[in-house]
Amino acid sequence: MTDTSARDFYDSLAPDYHRIFADWDASMARQAAALGALMEPGPLRILDCSCGIGTQAIGLALAGRRVVGSDLSPVAAARAAAEASDRGAPVPTAAADMRQLPFASSAFDVVVCADNSLAHLLTAPDVAAALAGMRRVLRDGGLLLLTVRDYDEIRRTRPGATPPQVSEDPEGRMVTFQLWHWHEDGERYDQEHFQLVPADGDWAVRVRRATSWALTRAQVEEFVTGAGFVDVRWHEPGAVGFYQPVLTARASG
Repeated sequence: MTDTSARDFYDSLAPDYHRIFADWDASMARQAAALGALMEPGPLRILDCSCGIGTQAIGLALAGRRVVGSDLSPVAAARAAAEASDRGAPVPTAAADMRQLPFASSAFDVVVCADNSLAHLLTAPDVAAALAGMRRVLRDGGLLLLTVRDYDEIRRTRPGATPPQVSEDPEGRMVTFQLWHWHEDGERYDQEHFQLVPADGDWAVRVRRATSWALTRAQVEEFVTGAGFVDVRWHEPGAVGFYQPVLTARASG
């Protein structure tokens, strides 16, 4: 997947992203509590380098953290800043590729990269560049907090679709699901992201397309340690209350 196609995917999805959740604000609070429990207490300087429309960044800011957001999608990053301001917890944002983070070295105590964002990087040099950049902007001993799909089992079974999710808000019901088309290498897949929305007594279908790399835990750990992180740990959804497995690691120094 090219940088442009990834950006186009999230530019297009940004206005509808909140409708994936039954209650977006409740999900913000729940995810912030789960991720925040893995951090030290206090007003930490946090970079959410794949902030999207702000699901984690806004929740963490409302919990008293000092959060900056960045995202490849300028539409998503702008919406995150606006939504944060509307809730009284400003989050400065920038449109930025996680492989080229425009922040000073050692500027943050924590870097968050959530929602399977790392999987949109499709080559080893790209993943390595992103993690090296995250290490650079972290102070020595700073915390990396990364969430990805549990791809070990997914790689074995290679599912062709995700279960449909149904959400409802004042605009009506929305059905969201994905179709997956696996590449011959058995590691990467093209996804078609479907959203069905009510329209004049019928349904309108919105389809966005992207590509992901189904990185196993061993692959993620290898990239993380290669970028200069230590004390790598996995935290299971049932234990921490986050919807994806969470990897934590410390910046060596």
